[in-house]
Amino acid sequence: MNASPEQLRAAGDYVGLPGVRTWYETEGAGDPLLLLHGGFCTNDTWGAQRADLAAGFRLFLPERRAHGHTPDVAGPLSYQDMADDTVAFLETVVTGPAHLVGWSDGGVVALLVAMARPDLVRKVVVIGANVRPAAESFAAPAMLDAMTPDGDDLGFFREMYESVTPDGPDHWPVVAAKMIDMWRTQPTLTADDLARIQASVLVMVGDDDMMTLEHTIAVYRTITESQLAVVPGASHLVPLEKPALVNRLILDHLAQDGVETLLPIRRAARPGEGRRRAGG
Repeated sequence: MNASPEQLRAAGDYVGLPGVRTWYETEGAGDPLLLLHGGFCTNDTWGAQRADLAAGFRLFLPERRAHGHTPDVAGPLSYQDMADDTVAFLETVVTGPAHLVGWSDGGVVALLVAMARPDLVRKVVVIGANVRPAAESFAAPAMLDAMTPDGDDLGFFREMYESVTPDGPDHWPVVAAKMIDMWRTQPTLTADDLARIQASVLVMVGDDDMMTLEHTIAVYRTITESQLAVVPGASHLVPLEKPALVNRLILDHLAQDGVETLLPIRRAARPGEGRRRAGG
């Protein structure tokens, strides 16, 4: 489709959702694709992905409650509330189904949306996402004990937050405490929850990620229509470390129409998928 200059140009605005007045940006043209940032992050962390993805898709980048330009709300933070906000965003702004690409916390939100509203989800990519609390999924869960609002571990995120938040820089300690509490106790998805996901999901992780490979592989094995990408020489920040490879994996997954391999094992039992004889 031909895109107007207005469609291709990045733009930002607020939308009043039931849960929170939400900041979002748009860019590109084509089928809708939501980019869901990680915890403590803003849309700026997608800088290495936006141009490549906007070349073929209409990007929507909402900043979740207590992140970036979107204000905090009273009470604790939860992945479920963030997923509900994302569903409302899809219904109100996108007005239909979209692909979801979520990094870290954004990946958790993407999985929850795919579980709850399959009618609003096309394909999904999750990067460094977990489905259980830190003690059960983090490679180094003790790292949360070292995180303090004024500590060096969160310095980069504090500066990013303070520069744009409508709540003012003094609100940072409140948000930091809420986020750390959330990571200690959430998410709490089960194998039965993940098995409900109908969308095709690419599960991506760095080979030295914050999430253990064992946890990531369990997620991949539990989602029926899933593929796994372990990026070598990469950490939890793989979209920044290997952007060309990450972007290619995302685009390949979104363009793929089914999976066809020469020697299927896991997919062999699926009717019409995964089988092809050599030379056939």
